[in-house]
Amino acid sequence: MRVIFTLLLLISFTIVSAQERITISGFVREKGSHEQLPGVNVYIPDTPYGAVTNTYGFYSLTLPAVDSALVVYSFVGYETAQQKISLNKNTALDILLTTINQLDEVTISSRRQEDYVSRSAQMSQIEIPISQIKKLPAFFGEKDVLKVLQLMPGVQKGTEGQTGLYVRGGGPDQNLIILDDAVVYNANHLFGFFSIFNSDALKSVELTKGGFPARYGGRLSSVLEMNMKEGNKEALHGEGGIGIISSRLTLEGPISKRKSSFLVSARRTYIDILAAPLIARDQRDAVEQVKPGYYFYDINAKINYDLGAKDKIYLSGYFGRDKFYANETSPTGESRAGLDWGNKTATLRWNHLLSQKLFVNTSFIYSNFDFGVSNNNKDINADGSVRDEFSLQYTSTIRDWGVKTDLDFYPSPKHTVKFGALATFHKFVPSALALQGSLIDESIERSVTPINTVEGGIYVEDTWQPFDALKMNAGFRLSSFQTETKTYIRPEPRFSAALRLARDFSFKASYAQMNQYVHLLSNTGLGLPTDLWVPTTDKVAPQQSKQVAIGLAKDLEKPALTLTLEGYYKKMGNILNYKEGASFLSISGENANELSWEDNVTAGKGWSYGAEFLVHKKTGRFSGWIGYTLSWTKWQFPELNFGRTFYPRYDRRHDLSVVGIYEISKRITVSATWVYGTGNALTLPRASFTGVTDNFFTRFSSMGNRSATSWNGNQVTEYGDKNSFRAEPFHRLDLAVQLHKKKKRYERTWEIGLYNAYNRRNPFFYDISEEELANGNTKTTLKRYSLFPVLPSVSYNFKF
Repeated sequence: MRVIFTLLLLISFTIVSAQERITISGFVREKGSHEQLPGVNVYIPDTPYGAVTNTYGFYSLTLPAVDSALVVYSFVGYETAQQKISLNKNTALDILLTTINQLDEVTISSRRQEDYVSRSAQMSQIEIPISQIKKLPAFFGEKDVLKVLQLMPGVQKGTEGQTGLYVRGGGPDQNLIILDDAVVYNANHLFGFFSIFNSDALKSVELTKGGFPARYGGRLSSVLEMNMKEGNKEALHGEGGIGIISSRLTLEGPISKRKSSFLVSARRTYIDILAAPLIARDQRDAVEQVKPGYYFYDINAKINYDLGAKDKIYLSGYFGRDKFYANETSPTGESRAGLDWGNKTATLRWNHLLSQKLFVNTSFIYSNFDFGVSNNNKDINADGSVRDEFSLQYTSTIRDWGVKTDLDFYPSPKHTVKFGALATFHKFVPSALALQGSLIDESIERSVTPINTVEGGIYVEDTWQPFDALKMNAGFRLSSFQTETKTYIRPEPRFSAALRLARDFSFKASYAQMNQYVHLLSNTGLGLPTDLWVPTTDKVAPQQSKQVAIGLAKDLEKPALTLTLEGYYKKMGNILNYKEGASFLSISGENANELSWEDNVTAGKGWSYGAEFLVHKKTGRFSGWIGYTLSWTKWQFPELNFGRTFYPRYDRRHDLSVVGIYEISKRITVSATWVYGTGNALTLPRASFTGVTDNFFTRFSSMGNRSATSWNGNQVTEYGDKNSFRAEPFHRLDLAVQLHKKKKRYERTWEIGLYNAYNRRNPFFYDISEEELANGNTKTTLKRYSLFPVLPSVSYNFKF
């Protein structure tokens, strides 16, 4: 707090000593909806004076007092606005920007130098317009933000069809996913094949892979920040769609015109509804009745209110759930099994202008993730009495309450200062197990005492432009984490800079030190809901990383292209993994009641390094990008693989994505994506033989990187080094065509898509089996199993 107090004194001194200058400030909004626009460039042409609107569309520009000046407002996808004003006094100036037709030639020629990536101190950052996301081919026609991000360099894809993000060698838990300031712990629907984010409800998507500003903390690999729309303040609008597996609807409109608005967006799958009559028909005469089902839903909601020129209030939330069940009945018994998980978030934000140079946002945040596994079985006698009974209940939750304050201060055109503080109160219930019934010798009740922790941090950063060719962002973050008996305090210095070598060409460099106090334990690496979130404790230290990156950024005006080339090196410490044979659900053995997840994990270190290339075109009739990544990732754990280094599952040497969108006319849009990637690193058996004695078998099976199974003669399987087998490369082509038509009261779009257009059988997993030959001998074969053949899809979308 002493740092913040000192900054406030400096702010007061600066305001007093700068009376010879004047300040222009205000909000930039979208014409028609009055949505506040982040990232708009505000500048005085042919001068070094410029600013960028913050997350809430606010800007502040301080410059010498003169008779008059032309102020220009420039943003990709919007018509450039100009305003000539007198500069003899402080001025509050709000601006409305008009969207432009993507087919108009002005889109191609209106790009200005102030929009160039080469002029920004930030590097390793990806921004994708929502309009581009909605035009790309999608799995079953479901537009998915996370799957689009997988097409970017530095972001590795997981297993075929999965939405998991593996950024610069990090795992899925090392991504800080933020929705309106609230942390989302599990971003998956349908066991990871879809994400929970409905693009109809989103206003902006930004992924930072390195050079992290000091305002971000708590994760090692990336920050994915998404902001929901605020809702149209002028008139009622809506959009939605009907697809093969789900439908969605979004409504937005004014509560009080130009003062308050709302947004409600809902989506639900109907797999269970469509499948129910088919299942019933197939089992009409069957003795055993099996009723499986699955569905998910999500709801986004937001309201906001302008209390005046200086105060605004926002209340937003997300609620979503997945539920899988399988019920079986027969004359001899019944069984009910289920798996469900869900997220809840809520954010209350207050924007306040302390002055034309000082903007403050205060947020009160709630986040909750939980999952549960259940299984109930009954064996019934002929007379209807219960012979045997078994019941299993397993649950895990993580719940957060937080408060944070962020301040944006604009003392001069050369400085933009951000500082603030936050505190989050975590409540973890890593596992609660109930296991009882006549089928087991002794009932087990394990109700884990909740783990309460407090995570905090304060930060300050300054974007400083000492002269026109150099822009820097220097910052410092002090993070802390308090367990029941121990407090961790870690400094996190940050720095990034861009040196302009030519008008549209710059050299960039960055350094960031990060700490992560929550961990995700996974057996599969698929990002399933059964993966376990656990906190840093007295025994388990926080994860740490240090990352350095250098790169080149080049902007072309005709055509409007951005080219970036970056190289990075990241070192990670105290990363967690399960010990060999350990699991989140350990229920066997004499000490089942006393087992703790801390006893099942081991800490290690990792390295990741590589190079990334991206050429991106965001506007015009033809848009898209080409991204390529060359990377290496290695891990080392003292209790895994005999302490030797190994490649983790998602180490990928080469990763290539080609994305294209072409507006043939106002009525027809075609798009395509092609991806290629080196195969995953896997552990497969390489030999099998019969053990000699029980003692030999016991000694052999205890070794860290081998697993053994004994039946009919102590059969032993040799696995070799961990992840020493490399799966086949995968590649895939997706196609889509959109047919637009404007009606009198609404606009409709039919979309026809083709996933995996040339039917590439990409590996999902491998299995080793024995095949019997004609001569009676057997041979061992390795079989590749694929998940998705060519998949056509049709969806209907509308907007009014």
